[in-house]
Amino acid sequence: MSVMKTLFAAAVAASTLVAVPAFAQQAPLSQEKYINDRLIAARIADRVRRECPTYGARMVYAWGQARALKRYALGKGYSEAQIDAFLDSKEDKKRIYAVAEDYLKRKGAKKGDAQSFCAIGDQEFASKSYIATFLVKK
Repeated sequence: MSVMKTLFAAAVAASTLVAVPAFAQQAPLSQEKYINDRLIAARIADRVRRECPTYGARMVYAWGQARALKRYALGKGYSEAQIDAFLDSKEDKKRIYAVAEDYLKRKGAKKGDAQSFCAIGDQEFASKSYIATFLVKK
C-alpha cells in the first residue's frame, strides 16, 4: 500500500471515530428546541385559522417551511428514519398540540368563541411573530 493510500485510510478512520461520538450524544428530536418551537407555532396558526373565519392559511409557505425544517434536521445530523419516527410519534404530536393549546389558552382563546381566536391572530400580526407568517387575512 502506498503512503498516500495509508494516509487516506488513516484519515477516513480518524474522521469516523470523531463523528460517531457526536451522533451518539445527539439529543432526540423531541428535545430540539428550534424544531419544536416551529412545529408549535405552525399548530397555533392552524388552530387560529380553523377557529377564526377571518384568517386563512398560507399553505404553500407552510409547505416550504416544513421542507426547510426537514433540511435543518438533516443538517444537524438526524437521519430520515429519525425524522419520520418523530413526525409519526403520537406522543410527540400530543405534546406539541398540548403546548400549542396552552399558549392559546394563556392568550385568551375560548372553545367555541371564534372572536377569541381572531384576537390572537390579530396580536400575532401586530407583533410580527413567526406564527403570523402562516396566516393570511381573508
